[in-house]
Amino acid sequence: MTEIWFYHLQRQPLERVLPTLLEKSLERGWRVVVQAKSAERLEALDTLLWTYADDSFLAHGSARDGDAERQPIYLTTGSENPNGAALRLFIEGADVVLADADAYVRAILLFDGRDEEQLAHARTQWKSLKAAGCALAYWQQSEAGGWEKTQ
Repeated sequence: MTEIWFYHLQRQPLERVLPTLLEKSLERGWRVVVQAKSAERLEALDTLLWTYADDSFLAHGSARDGDAERQPIYLTTGSENPNGAALRLFIEGADVVLADADAYVRAILLFDGRDEEQLAHARTQWKSLKAAGCALAYWQQSEAGGWEKTQ
């Protein structure tokens, strides 16, 4: 069964955390699917991943780019996994729904703790997934910006 981790963003915004998580996942040899709630958010992520650092970028694509199975990082608003990803990231209120509970090594829900709507949604998701018997872990940003597992 897929482990589901909740990442509570408190000190850094998603735009700073996401590229680092993606880099570490790719270093592990994992392909990734990033699921957002809106096409507009995917557009912003598309730009971010090409431009987040002066000396680097993260190769990625979406349905409009074609060759989804070849993308190391796939951006979507849907539940598909066309690149055979080992990691699925749910951002900014995207519902954690795994069509195949064993398709991923891990799923991570990233939420901004300063956004009341995202915080409430994450709490609802936690309760629902816990009641369903999912393997959950809660991670919080430390003062230094790293991650500490608290549950």
